[in-house]
Amino acid sequence: MGLVRKSHVRSGDYLEGMLNEYVGGKAKFKAHKSPSARLVTALTCLQFAFAVYATFLLYYMSPAIDLRSKPDFTWATRFAQHWKKLMIPSHVVNHYQEASAVVGSEITPFNPVEVCEHEKIDFEQKKSNDAQMIKLKTDLYREVLEFQSKSFGTETLSELMAMKSKWDLKGPTRPKVTVILNHFKRRTLCAQLDSLLNQTLPFHHVWVLSFGSPNELTLKRIVDSYNDTRISFISSSYDFKYYGRFQMALQTEADLVYILDDDMIPGTKMLQILSHVAGTEKYMNSVLGSIGRILPFRQKDYTFPSYRKFRSKEAGLYLPDPAYGITVDKIVQVDFLSSSWFLSAELIKTLFIETPFTFLTGEDLHLSYQLQKYRDAGSFVLPVDPNDKETWGDSEHRLAYVSETTVIFKDIVQVRDDQWWKALSTGYVTQWAAMNPQKIDALFYAHSVKEVKDLAPLLEKFRSTVGKKAYIVVSGGKHCPCEDAATALKWPKSVCRERRFKIFDLGVGALSGISKSEVPVVQAVYSSMRGLIKIHNPSVVITVSDIDPHVKKALKMASETNSNATTLVVLPRATVPKVLWMADLRTTALPNWNRMRISISIITQNRVNSLTRLLKSLSNAFYTGDEIPITFNMDSKVDEATIKMVGSFDWPHGPKTLRRRIIQGGLIRAVSESWYPASDDDYGLLLEDDIEVSPYYYLWIKYALLAYHYDPQVSLPELSSISLYTPRLVEVVKERPKWNATEVFKHIHPNTPYLHQLPCSWGAVFFPKQWREFYVYMNMRFTENAKENPVQIPKSRTNGWQASWKKFLIDMMYLRGYVSLYPNFPKQQSFSTNHMEPGAHISAKDNVVKHDKTDFEVPLLKEDFRTLLPNGKMPPASKLPSVNLFNQPVSLKGMKAAGAKLGQDVLRCNNVTEIVAVDHQTGLPMACAKF
Repeated sequence: MGLVRKSHVRSGDYLEGMLNEYVGGKAKFKAHKSPSARLVTALTCLQFAFAVYATFLLYYMSPAIDLRSKPDFTWATRFAQHWKKLMIPSHVVNHYQEASAVVGSEITPFNPVEVCEHEKIDFEQKKSNDAQMIKLKTDLYREVLEFQSKSFGTETLSELMAMKSKWDLKGPTRPKVTVILNHFKRRTLCAQLDSLLNQTLPFHHVWVLSFGSPNELTLKRIVDSYNDTRISFISSSYDFKYYGRFQMALQTEADLVYILDDDMIPGTKMLQILSHVAGTEKYMNSVLGSIGRILPFRQKDYTFPSYRKFRSKEAGLYLPDPAYGITVDKIVQVDFLSSSWFLSAELIKTLFIETPFTFLTGEDLHLSYQLQKYRDAGSFVLPVDPNDKETWGDSEHRLAYVSETTVIFKDIVQVRDDQWWKALSTGYVTQWAAMNPQKIDALFYAHSVKEVKDLAPLLEKFRSTVGKKAYIVVSGGKHCPCEDAATALKWPKSVCRERRFKIFDLGVGALSGISKSEVPVVQAVYSSMRGLIKIHNPSVVITVSDIDPHVKKALKMASETNSNATTLVVLPRATVPKVLWMADLRTTALPNWNRMRISISIITQNRVNSLTRLLKSLSNAFYTGDEIPITFNMDSKVDEATIKMVGSFDWPHGPKTLRRRIIQGGLIRAVSESWYPASDDDYGLLLEDDIEVSPYYYLWIKYALLAYHYDPQVSLPELSSISLYTPRLVEVVKERPKWNATEVFKHIHPNTPYLHQLPCSWGAVFFPKQWREFYVYMNMRFTENAKENPVQIPKSRTNGWQASWKKFLIDMMYLRGYVSLYPNFPKQQSFSTNHMEPGAHISAKDNVVKHDKTDFEVPLLKEDFRTLLPNGKMPPASKLPSVNLFNQPVSLKGMKAAGAKLGQDVLRCNNVTEIVAVDHQTGLPMACAKF
């Protein structure tokens, strides 16, 4: 080093010429052989001296040496210079100094002082004198801290350092930290390196990056001047922008990574503080920093402002903010960090799960968004000790105003606004969302434009119903672009650009790209929907039943993660326009959509044609995507045609079960033993084979259960069943007079449903608790001879009914005040009808009662019943009219009083104020209870 030669001269030739110059030929310098030998010896000794010198240098520059105090190498330098004077004559030294002068300027000086540059800061820190803005900002900061303190706790710096950490900064578990410095134009590299070399926790490596920087040569000279093997310089003529440093971070073998912008000069205690906090259980899965931002809050007009909107509290916070006197004295969670990021090397990978919104800017927000979305990791600004600048991650904040960054430019601000809104729209739970939990009724999901169109009627019904909130989520990308979805909904395309909750585009293509695997799609849908559900807390997530099964699974998983009970509703496309009444249900009832199970029990024996008609009507009905078990109960005398029919019948809505008796049981056993509830949410629909149902029968059952039984705000314990049939006669009195509910209740509303003390045997759903109760009651009261039955209801022809399961149910309902819900529509249209075909009762030899078919066979409802109801929906339970067993208007309390007065129940109770109470798990009577 330090020697120059012409480029065409080889190294060997050059060395030979040098030696010849000073050693010479035999003839000319023969008398001076001894001095020449002395020169060779001197060169050899000098080489040895420099080898010793270099060995000491390498030792002291090793990463194992504590660099908190700078080592003194002057003794080695003096030693080498002394030996040089002894071994090399001064004229030889002067000769080589002249020769090296040509390249002297190309040699990197050893002392950083000779190459370091520093930014000139000749101004004071900006301070606002806007009292209104100072109050707005400090008030919002106080609200944020108060919320975070109550929800998960905040700590001061001393409290953080007192927490247990996995990293022992002085022991064997000391972490390895790679520091990445990204430089472009600012002249701050020396200040950063000086700070890092004096850290109380030594770094493992420092990588100085120069991507497309005009100052590349200067930056390299600075790095070389420090002559530290732990500090590396990495450059490229291509500008990898803001993501390049994170791509480099993927290569580190260190435990932790500290990425710094060129305007950040950390205090000498920062690595120690950051490593300790990152090793605590609470903040291990986090990214830590010194500067952060809280994104905008929603304004009064339900829109979100720009994050740089002036004089607006809703624009969010920049923390710390010296301009408004805001310092961070407790750790605070933010929506994203700026200028510095400290995290585990493993978490860095998360940044690249999704394609960034843009590579031009916004890596800070994208990192925090991805970490929360896929790792449940938070972003935190660490507190500082205001009296110790070495605890600051940003010891000279004024550098941020030197060579200002592009984030102040209007076009960049717009891009970043679009980016954070995109994040919020795809499930990023910002501090605003955490502090202001929303509550909506429905969140629709469509994976294709066709699904948007199919869901549109129900979405619009929700959005047009007073007091209801509903939004739609579309997959985006190639599957369902937001603009196409808006067109399908007849909304302006501008809704896709508004910062207002209405339609959310997940941009699934950003993650899946050209992948043929379903995994990226499932991951994108699940992670985004989980966030959106957490933000908006919908009662239900609604989609079509034939959606891609992988997407359906992702939606189900996302719904189940919500602790506030969100239910996934999958509707057959044909049913969507038939269940617009969903929007009329209370928000508290909607989550129970999937709780009930309707079990169909068909009683049949030898009427195959009747059975065929019933099965056809069941198959043609509208369903809501629920699982519906169907059971065929056949007595021992079942015929061959019926067995073949039930065996070949295909039921796509749930399991099919066949049951056949060995010994003939008769109708009373065939019906009462056909079903027993498996749980409190299992309901039995009992159908004899001569019944036919309306296409809307199932929707009526579902709507009624949700409105009157599964709404926590409704108390109607007397309801024990739901009838599909509307009677035309008062069948419990001898005269059997005509009955028309439409005429009776026209003063309320001609089509209001009503409560009736009479159970229906021609198509009804029975409730599990009361059915268990009925089993016990019938077991205690069953007699072959009806006259021996102790219950005799005054003036009721049911007292003489023989072999009737319904008679015992009527007795129990009368004694305990139970009722059934009945439909009431024009011309007595119903959800079931009885075709009055010969069987155990109709046309039986021992039945003296003649039956006129027109008195029992009612028309089936073929149109959507919702529009016929009062105000287009089920009336409140308190508005339902009620009639007793004899079709006389009586209150629910009045019915209980009549049962108590009769005093013929299985327990003797006060005839005025008490009725029998039962254990609904077993059906066993327990005690008398006041009503």
